[in-house]
Amino acid sequence: MNFDASLAETVRTFQSLATIRPEIDAAAKLILSTLRHDKKLLICGNGGSAAEAQHFATELVGRYAKHRGSLPALALTADGSLVTCIANDYGYDQVFARQIAGLAHEGDLVIVITSSGNSANVLKALDESRKMGLSSVAFLGRGGGEAKGLATVDLIVPGDSGRTAQEAHLFLIHHFCELIDAEFK
Repeated sequence: MNFDASLAETVRTFQSLATIRPEIDAAAKLILSTLRHDKKLLICGNGGSAAEAQHFATELVGRYAKHRGSLPALALTADGSLVTCIANDYGYDQVFARQIAGLAHEGDLVIVITSSGNSANVLKALDESRKMGLSSVAFLGRGGGEAKGLATVDLIVPGDSGRTAQEAHLFLIHHFCELIDAEFK
């Protein structure tokens, strides 16, 4: 795909986010409510989505655009020793669910990021969050895959491109960070 076609596809995807505005607003309410109640975000994904999970946690614990207090967020992808221990002892499909079981408390929010919606470890993370009575937000693409309908709020980026879904996920993360920066001192 050439530059112009790639850019046009990205622009179309970003413009299509207006069609999921109610879900974006619902996710924002969950995220802000969780943080207002001094609860934490547990964020996970694979590959590029793992990088986005770490990016989101970094923006909260560190800072986004302004100086404010540190906010509680964990990227369940960031501890290589823990991830490989769980993968070795329980299987890779358990790397997020096992951490949620051990680290989550009532009122925490699980956030999964996946452009396909079909990763076994993400599906198990959503299952564990439901078993624990936790709310969840799923950043999804390509129709949502098997994860569609498993989270409290699905953010399904319209379209069939995993690339543009990931780009839109990062845009949404930054949108939520702007709302968080406006809310917290």
